Amino acid sequence: MRALVQRVSSGSVSVDGELKGEIGRGLVILLGITTVDTISDAHFLAEKCANLRIFADANGKFNLSCIEVGGSALVVSQFTLYGDTRKGRRPSFIDAARPEISEPLYEAFKTSLSDIGLPVESGVFGAAMDVEIHNDGPVTLMVESKTK
Repeated sequence: MRALVQRVSSGSVSVDGELKGEIGRGLVILLGITTVDTISDAHFLAEKCANLRIFADANGKFNLSCIEVGGSALVVSQFTLYGDTRKGRRPSFIDAARPEISEPLYEAFKTSLSDIGLPVESGVFGAAMDVEIHNDGPVTLMVESKTK
């Protein structure tokens, strides 16, 4: 499981012009799920993302988590994070989990974030979405569950 985590001043997601999720200060998390991911990966990655110390303290150092600054998370499903571009010019998505596997894990990830204490907004699983991200910093990190 991969999470492209962006520290944001705000973020939103819309489907067909209708706002589906919106946050102020916090994290926009683009979440990719692969064929071998489990519920354990979802819990591990949610805990890791929620507690990443990527917000500045009073001295300007990355010492605070999203929870500690009172932030929120906007989670967007993103199967293209498992696009393989090593061969040819068209990405292969063979490693991305099919919806029947990935949707329950996506929901488990969001629930885990919420259980940790992070307010969670989200897009619509499987929909074509317009995502607006106001990256703060910019700060963008790739976090993976298989590195645990």
